[in-house]
Amino acid sequence: LRDNRIELVRASWHELSISVSDVSLSDEGQYTCSLFTMPVKTSKAFLTVLGVPEKPQITGFTSPVMEGERMQLTCKTSGSKPAAVIRWFKNDKEVKDVKYLKEEDANRKTFTVSSTLDFLADRSDDGAVVSCRVDHESLNSTPQIAMQVLEIHYTPLVKIISSNSWPEEGQSIILTCESKGKPVPEPVLWTKDGGELPDPERMVVNGRVLSISFLNKTDNGTYRCEAKNPIGRNSTEYVLIVHDVFNTLLPTTVIPSLTSAAVTTTVALTSTATSASAIDTRDPNALAGQTGPDHALIGGIVAVVVFVTLCSIILLGRYLARHKGTYLTNEAKGAEDAPDADTAIINAEGSQVNAEEKKEYFI
Repeated sequence: LRDNRIELVRASWHELSISVSDVSLSDEGQYTCSLFTMPVKTSKAFLTVLGVPEKPQITGFTSPVMEGERMQLTCKTSGSKPAAVIRWFKNDKEVKDVKYLKEEDANRKTFTVSSTLDFLADRSDDGAVVSCRVDHESLNSTPQIAMQVLEIHYTPLVKIISSNSWPEEGQSIILTCESKGKPVPEPVLWTKDGGELPDPERMVVNGRVLSISFLNKTDNGTYRCEAKNPIGRNSTEYVLIVHDVFNTLLPTTVIPSLTSAAVTTTVALTSTATSASAIDTRDPNALAGQTGPDHALIGGIVAVVVFVTLCSIILLGRYLARHKGTYLTNEAKGAEDAPDADTAIINAEGSQVNAEEKKEYFI
């Protein structure tokens, strides 16, 4: 061998060793070692040279890409022997659905390998890292990688968030319009029922936030938030329903009564009717803490007065009934046959001596 790159490392009767520096593909082939003895001894070895693939490159990317457009990214590497393997990844997740092409180089020893990734651009791909990795046995488990960061432009995505899930009259509410797009959307536009906000004093817009104070029934309606950027515009709606104020009535204190069952029933009915009347006729704007006269107390006092009067009448009647009265009834026996009044009187007086005293009682 006559080559400055080939050097004899060791020579003895039993062993010959050489080293080849700066190995190239032309060094591949069969090498023969001969030992000139009697007889001559020879040994052959075949040297295989691997072609190291070049660093891959990604082509076909234009920035920015509009959402919905088709993207075709091609990764290519040359000089590999045997042919290298190309794998695609998106955010460290391998993509399997790719096209693979292998071509033999002009030297008829190495290969050029290319792979194409074809997909539709989506807003979720914005900022994603697409990488092309070349695997080959000559790289000693250290693959060569090319990367590309995607930039996708898309129309705004709009969402309204409410600070109050059950708005009532007199309360306040804050509506926040969240918009996400690329390029960044311009300041949002707030409308109500297709027109401008009717009460700018209570309806204040600060950037993407709409604040409404002192809610009332006239605020009911559909509020729309619209955002736009150079790619397009989008909007969403929020239906506001203002509810009545929920009042909690204070419990009514009932004073126990010593009247009969009939009187007690009458007092309860009167108190219930009065309370219902008070509820139906009260001012809706009045505060819950304001109360009227205590009708239950008045009804109880009237019932006690009636009860005392009835008891007094009953006791007086019983007292008069128990008072005894005594009188005499003289029956003039035989007076019926007297010829005249004088004779009848004389007969009657004579009979008073033996007359029985009769008593009557007023019950």
